[in-house]
Amino acid sequence: MEDLFLQAKKAIVGGVNSPVRAFGAVGGTPIFISYARGAKIYDTQGKEYIDYVLSWGPAILGHAYPTVIEAVIETAKKGTTFGAPTVLETKLAEVIEEAIPSIELLRFVSSGTEAVMSAIRLARGYTGRDKIIKFEGCYHGHADSLLVKAGSGVATFGIPGSPGVPRKLAELTITVPYNDLSAVESIVTNEGEKIACIIVEPVAGNMGVVLPEEGFLEGLRRISRERGILLIFDEVITGFRFHYGGYQNLIGIKPDITCLGKIIGGGLPVGAFGGKREIMEMLAPIGPVYQAGTLSGNPLAMAAGIATLNTLREKREDYPLLIEKTAYLCHEMEGIFAAKGIPCQINQAGTMFTAFFTDKRVKNYEDATGCDLSLFRRYFHGMLARGINLAPSPFEAAFLSFAHNGDDIARTLTACEDTLRNM
Repeated sequence: MEDLFLQAKKAIVGGVNSPVRAFGAVGGTPIFISYARGAKIYDTQGKEYIDYVLSWGPAILGHAYPTVIEAVIETAKKGTTFGAPTVLETKLAEVIEEAIPSIELLRFVSSGTEAVMSAIRLARGYTGRDKIIKFEGCYHGHADSLLVKAGSGVATFGIPGSPGVPRKLAELTITVPYNDLSAVESIVTNEGEKIACIIVEPVAGNMGVVLPEEGFLEGLRRISRERGILLIFDEVITGFRFHYGGYQNLIGIKPDITCLGKIIGGGLPVGAFGGKREIMEMLAPIGPVYQAGTLSGNPLAMAAGIATLNTLREKREDYPLLIEKTAYLCHEMEGIFAAKGIPCQINQAGTMFTAFFTDKRVKNYEDATGCDLSLFRRYFHGMLARGINLAPSPFEAAFLSFAHNGDDIARTLTACEDTLRNM
């Protein structure tokens, strides 16, 4: 792979188009993928890997799912982009709105980053306020306002923010530890009239998987409603991953705006944000808040999204089995770590999990960054050598798909035991 990476670095910044792919946190050379099927990916040398990255979450049906591929091919035959409305956009919007009742109107964009960026602009336009509250370790894309104490790649590379983000703009972003409701209450007491929105991953996935503690999300809904602050759920990762709909459906909390991506595009670039009608109607062309995009609602992405969500709707009764499979994998891994005397906390939420190399319960960003990175590096490369593809960062989630079967789980557990034996 080294020759491919050297060639890539001559043409592409750092040899990659998203920083975490460069293996900077784990060392070594990234694998280059040739193709994928189901729960497996194959590198350019033909080696097979059981994949727990799943393109960072979208491939919940598994790679190259036949009906999704067929939908993309048939749509592409008619043209790839028109810069004009299509019926596909309306169909996918209706499917999403039926599945997530808090979304009364939505707007498609081309990425999760764009969805969140646009949602925050809308929140500021709707409220007439400038400041936002986000949580340490929650990554909401690389828009300027959101790279303050972000997770994901920013955490992986140890970057506290980013050069290029104006100090005055960063000052409009207030960061609070995840799961710290009292800190939010204190800030809102002092600055509530200046705060446009609170944005949160309802289950954090970008500092590794961190679950909301009891009462945390309910508290955010109460506080925001009392002070006229919009509550934004970033469900780019969690949307349609735990069941057919949003995580918000499971907990009975309706945010004002929801951001989606990943799964709703079936593996193609896509994003969406939507919410209450009166808020969404502030957007152009109805209202004064401007947002636009040449490839927004791209027909290929819409077709892939419709095929994916229709299939998930048919499989809605199978979600509990997939969650049970994930729980089994995590439980067995915990036993292997314990038997080897290696401190490890596995946080699982539905069909996603993270193994933190620490003996401390991980409930926020500070806890996550306190894990043993050197142990993770050795574990990552040991698993990769044994055909298990995990995210090359200790601050990311692992995902299961409907394509993962019992043999995949058994092979993963064997690889885990062999890796730890050799550490």
